[in-house]
Amino acid sequence: MQFEKLIKELRLELGKPLPGISFQMIMSSLHRIREMMNLPDPLNPVPSSVLILLYPDQGSIRFVLILRPEYNGVHSGQISLPGGRFESDDDGFKATALRESKEEVGVDPSKVIVIGKLTELYIPPSNYIVHPFVGFTNEKPVFKKDPKEVEKILEINLNDLLDDKNKKKRNISVRGLHFFTPCYEIEGNIIWGATAMILSEFREIVLQCRKSIKKEEEEGYLPG
Repeated sequence: MQFEKLIKELRLELGKPLPGISFQMIMSSLHRIREMMNLPDPLNPVPSSVLILLYPDQGSIRFVLILRPEYNGVHSGQISLPGGRFESDDDGFKATALRESKEEVGVDPSKVIVIGKLTELYIPPSNYIVHPFVGFTNEKPVFKKDPKEVEKILEINLNDLLDDKNKKKRNISVRGLHFFTPCYEIEGNIIWGATAMILSEFREIVLQCRKSIKKEEEEGYLPG
């Protein structure tokens, strides 16, 4: 896919009804499903935002993930999207996603064009309600990680997310729990949990965009 064509179609698709929780749950473990079913309504969940940042890179389309460092917290050592909790001086949840992306991976908010928002997702272990945004930059950003919050910056090829062979199931151990979960395994990186659930909905939207682009290109070749 050409970058410009994808962005054009994404703008359209993100303005339509979203795939929603059914596509998020595709990448959810049975443990998470049971956890969510047995929970009462969340009590004062902490609002937060993440950003799926697309950019062109030598003919490919990529987005950025981060590997969290090991620390005493529920998301220690996990792969996630750039993002974090809403602060009182943020001008809305979109501003949170942009601020956190600047803090964690050094992306200049003025260079990011946000084109839409995905379905909110509640994360029981941290009591966070996540607002995922989709944006892009016209050039590959110059990344600079915050060593306190980011162990490693991961630049993921969008085609790898779309490739069915990268959808796997793995045994995960975290906080003394052991469970079997769907995940994406890309270049040795295991992406699971809330991040995989958010990316699952995004993946479905991109697949719809790819179909629209292919149809448009085929119709363009019709005679007359």
